[in-house]
Amino acid sequence: MLKGTFFGGIHPFDGKEMSKNKPIVDYVPKGDMVYPLQQHLGAPAVPVVGKGDYVRHGQLIAEAGGFVSAPVYAACSGYVKTIEPHLTVSGDMVESIIIENDGKFTPVEQKKTEKQDTALTPRLILERIQKAGVVGMGGAGFPTHVKLAPKNPEQIDYIIVNCSECEPYLTSDYRRMIENPEMIIEGLEYILAIFPHAKGIIAVEDNKADAAVKLEKLCINKPAISVSLLKTKYPQGSERQLIYACTGRKINSSMLPADGGCIVQNTDTVCAVRDAVAEEKPLMYRIVTVTGDAVKNPVNFRVPIGTSYAELAKEAGGFVKEPAQIISGGPLMGISLFDIDVPVIKTSSALLCLTENDVRQHRQTACINCGRCADACPEQLMPMRLLRAAEASDRETFLKLYGMECIECGACSYICPAKQPLTHTFRTMRRNIMAEKKRGGEK
Repeated sequence: MLKGTFFGGIHPFDGKEMSKNKPIVDYVPKGDMVYPLQQHLGAPAVPVVGKGDYVRHGQLIAEAGGFVSAPVYAACSGYVKTIEPHLTVSGDMVESIIIENDGKFTPVEQKKTEKQDTALTPRLILERIQKAGVVGMGGAGFPTHVKLAPKNPEQIDYIIVNCSECEPYLTSDYRRMIENPEMIIEGLEYILAIFPHAKGIIAVEDNKADAAVKLEKLCINKPAISVSLLKTKYPQGSERQLIYACTGRKINSSMLPADGGCIVQNTDTVCAVRDAVAEEKPLMYRIVTVTGDAVKNPVNFRVPIGTSYAELAKEAGGFVKEPAQIISGGPLMGISLFDIDVPVIKTSSALLCLTENDVRQHRQTACINCGRCADACPEQLMPMRLLRAAEASDRETFLKLYGMECIECGACSYICPAKQPLTHTFRTMRRNIMAEKKRGGEK
């Protein structure tokens, strides 16, 4: 039985048929590997290697720069060519460790210690997650050990695994559910061990019912874990919308999910938690979907972090036609790329290559006050009025209209027949307001 969903939302063409039935394939990188020191929210990592050093597969190359930070590990072996700014998917030049990949993937030497049966206490679980460099892999990149350490862990009622994968074209989480469902269950169990009163919910959209069935079978004798089949609708995977759909609880911009007794983790993040806790493996790989009409052979790769997107495009058969747009991620929340010689990082999920037929290039016209943007907004805002306030830099009106509640999902821009730059304008206004607060502009 389907549970309730959220207000608004849209139903874009999902494009998942291109790659959903393509099993995960291991990709072995051939070129240089690039490791940005800022692959997460918080302080950048600090290099512990230098130019000319030989690095092994699985070796720590940058340590966390603070508690809200994450270490970085090499997923190849070879010599450090340099440490310098390198272009990333954000379009920014970020200080990065560049390793000349020797193709040998010589493993780091493990220290031989006597095996001891150590009880997996909440503290030890968090320590292993922190040491492995696990961050939120759904896009935010918030260090997972911080997210799993709220002030009052006894007040957490639900750990929700976000398996909705509502963004069009993406199928990496779906393939995880089909091929590695036991990893998701095991990772969730480790997280539940941190919270004494919590239940686990695995949230799956109903267009992935076959994956939900696999997960349900593994949960038959696990009373603390259930699978929620949710309606397929974008942005079902947004934290606030997912929490409401699964629990009926409402979260606003002044709250963290933990304030509502919930913690949400992405599918691949939970799998990384499993590897970190069970096998003490650092986070070095991502499942990345390479897809779109411009790609010859859409595929789901298991990719070493640091691999160039250009290599992945070539391995997928190259382009059947020059792409009109290339996006890191999905079409609604992803980032358009002007250069694909950028590295896969911890938050990478897809390389989407679209032809002119798929890229909507309609001319912007005047707002016709149709109200479609308001109907689509999952936060029940009035986008057309917010747009006027933002364009006039009217901070007071923008705040009165609850503009800071916007989650920047892009639903309003997608549905707008006049092609108004709604989401982009709101994002800029919100950033300006938050920057002003940081400068002490708000009393």
